Amino acid sequence: MSSLTIDREQWSTRTGFVLAAVGSAVGLGNIWRFPFVTGESGGAGFLLVYLLFILIVGLPAMLAEFVVGRHTERNPVGAFREIGRGVWKYVGWVFVVTTFVIMSYYSVIAGWTIRYTILGLEDGYAADPEAAGEQFGALAQGLEAMGFHALFLLAIVVIVGLGIRQGIELAVKVMVPAIIAILLLLTVWAATLGGAGEAYSYYLSPDFGELAANWTTVLPAAAGQAFFTLSLGFGIMITYASYLGEDRNLGKDGGIIIGFDTAIAFIVGLVVFPILFTAGVDPGEPGVGAIFISLAAAFGELGGGGVLGAIFFGTVVIAALSSAISLTEVVVSYAVDEHGADRFRVTALICGALFVLGLVPAYDIVLLELYDGLADGVLLVLGGLLVTAYVSWYWSKEAIDELGKGIGNLGTIGTYWIWLVRIPVVIVLIVSLALGIVDYIEFISDVFVPWLEDQ
Repeated sequence: MSSLTIDREQWSTRTGFVLAAVGSAVGLGNIWRFPFVTGESGGAGFLLVYLLFILIVGLPAMLAEFVVGRHTERNPVGAFREIGRGVWKYVGWVFVVTTFVIMSYYSVIAGWTIRYTILGLEDGYAADPEAAGEQFGALAQGLEAMGFHALFLLAIVVIVGLGIRQGIELAVKVMVPAIIAILLLLTVWAATLGGAGEAYSYYLSPDFGELAANWTTVLPAAAGQAFFTLSLGFGIMITYASYLGEDRNLGKDGGIIIGFDTAIAFIVGLVVFPILFTAGVDPGEPGVGAIFISLAAAFGELGGGGVLGAIFFGTVVIAALSSAISLTEVVVSYAVDEHGADRFRVTALICGALFVLGLVPAYDIVLLELYDGLADGVLLVLGGLLVTAYVSWYWSKEAIDELGKGIGNLGTIGTYWIWLVRIPVVIVLIVSLALGIVDYIEFISDVFVPWLEDQ
């Protein structure tokens, strides 16, 4: 542990911690990423695999991150420096790198959501998918995209700079209930649309033949989405748990967080796919800009679509903000814990660096996909693999003891949990990482290299 003594904040209430963790998990992972990954991967079959990942891998892996954070009361770098042996002491840096890569393009996408919220209230959305694609291309790259990227990061500076209780906790207590309320209202409205029945069939009735034929792409996509949406592999849950007292029941908190996150992801599908099917838009439209093209075109087809679209994209802005503050906190907590840095100043410096790094994905969509493929398919799963492997194989006794605090005598449950993490979770992550690396290499050779040659 660092020799520096820091008077660390703690969450003022359990509700604050749970909402912060839920807000982190909900974010763009659920509302931006989940619909287009589900559409690309075939709908209901992907949903089934994703839910299995959440249950079998998500909760055990989340508890592994929780026990490390609460035991050490440190950020990921400081936590592994304390408990790690040999090269394992440096595992925390994987989370810092992952966070920087993701936040650099995450804030660009968040900037798109701000612009599309304004667009719905002003000029409206192009009704034709081709025109919507041209509209997206004009707004999603270049100087305007860079400007909204900067605006979003400025909001992060203010919230994270104010600290845990006065900044993050107060913000999520407003944002997360607002996200849930708006999505529920949109779900009721979407159920009245003409294409709702066809959409529900696509979303809820899996084709097992298609799933078996495409499992090599569905498996890493589901693993990456599960980790992305639960904020695992980022170091976020290690960081947030480091602000918890020993009386908190980590198992109960983890179950609540995963329950809320999974329910919200599911609800987003119930909103998005009826809109797409009603407007006759292909739900499998690939790419990071899918909801900004397909969904915007669908809103353009619907009566009152401008206002409805503004409400939807405004909700995405709130969700993006709730996730981004947690991503930024990973790096800020490192600077505060290990170097005694002033919180507000270091938050501003970090967001300044993210702005510069984010100019690359803001320049062209292909570069954003390059960042996203590395983070989602490789870095997140790698981070999750490293923390679960170390906790279950090298730090199991301490992990079980830490999990028992706030719960009581675990009996054989602690042993079952460790073996669940040690064998099935680690094996699934190894396979998913291997497949993710293969997919990323294919993207580089098939998409990125030709793009470079055309420049």
